[in-house]
Amino acid sequence: MKIVQINSVCGSGSTGKICVAISEMLTKRGIENYIFYASGNSDYPLGKQYMSSLEIKIQALKSRLLGNYGFQSKRATKRLIKELEKISPDIVHLHNLHGHNVHLGLLFTFLKENKIKVFWTFHDCWAFTAYCPHYDMIGCNQWKTGGCHACPQKNHYSWFFDRSKQLFSQKKELFCGLALTIITPSQWLADQVKASFLKECRVKVINNGIDLSVFRPRKSNFRKKYNLEDKIVLLGVAFDWGIRKGLDAFIELSKSLDDRFKMVLVGTNEIVDKQLPGNIISIHRTRNQIELAEIYSSADLFVNLTREETYPTVNMEAIACGTPVMTFRAGGSPEMIDDTCGVVVEKDNIKVMIDTITKVCSDGTFDRSDCVKIAGKYDNNQRLLEYIETYVC
Repeated sequence: MKIVQINSVCGSGSTGKICVAISEMLTKRGIENYIFYASGNSDYPLGKQYMSSLEIKIQALKSRLLGNYGFQSKRATKRLIKELEKISPDIVHLHNLHGHNVHLGLLFTFLKENKIKVFWTFHDCWAFTAYCPHYDMIGCNQWKTGGCHACPQKNHYSWFFDRSKQLFSQKKELFCGLALTIITPSQWLADQVKASFLKECRVKVINNGIDLSVFRPRKSNFRKKYNLEDKIVLLGVAFDWGIRKGLDAFIELSKSLDDRFKMVLVGTNEIVDKQLPGNIISIHRTRNQIELAEIYSSADLFVNLTREETYPTVNMEAIACGTPVMTFRAGGSPEMIDDTCGVVVEKDNIKVMIDTITKVCSDGTFDRSDCVKIAGKYDNNQRLLEYIETYVC
């Protein structure tokens, strides 16, 4: 059996790391496999880059100018198809295709004509909308009530033309009628797929996992370093801080909590720093994942105020380090929370957030050992085995 994965990146970012982890698992089992990727640098020996960074920039610009997001990159896609023809894979496993890295028409026509078995991990909602990876914040349901048109988020993807009706129609025609298994990291996203034009496809939920040898309770001098030894530490971790990740809600929360509490945000930058009040500690990046695990372990409560989410890894990382989670009811974020490790609150209800945080941190609602006990279900090795099992079903 030969398996090819196709993604925007290889070894970097969440999707790139998932690709490499799957590849390593396949290699251990003696299965020939490759990862074709478009952007970034990777030294992974089975990674094959088929686009240059200049090509990606040019295709991104053309997509913005013409509005035909997903239907650029013809030349690069033809190169990719030639490589696929050489390998003649039994399975093609798709990941993110919205990094200006393929022409959907060319790729899916090839897959259909060659009757290749296709698996596609949806890391967001882009495959069944015209433009949008996420739509919760604007409450748009056009994708399931007749088809995308007059896209309210068009300006994020196209400077001039709204091609949403055309793109939606093209995707529907290309993706339907294919021997396709869709994999989603959350039940929430699986339910979204079942409400879309892809409802007839086989859908398999495989939760993302984490490395439990890294994310576990760890001792450190973090509290002493930041003078937090007598504080209740509330932690937020993200790598694209903004309204979607709830930055404004954190700022509002910081104004309402008393001096017993101290907030720490990880993954910030100079632009975010300018928006933060003085009572929020800003950490731009950690040296490695072990340092991040030390910070999780030092917090009293992990606070996830994301407003759009598929299945946030940060929740799992916090719980595995023994830190309970409070999250907004957004996408798949509540799915990893039960009454032993966290609490779910409705989006944007500041009063409920304050009351919940105060209660949880004052009366010892959660036991850190209970959080660690359930972390076994996040084991990345077990999740990867599910991919192998899905391939052969």
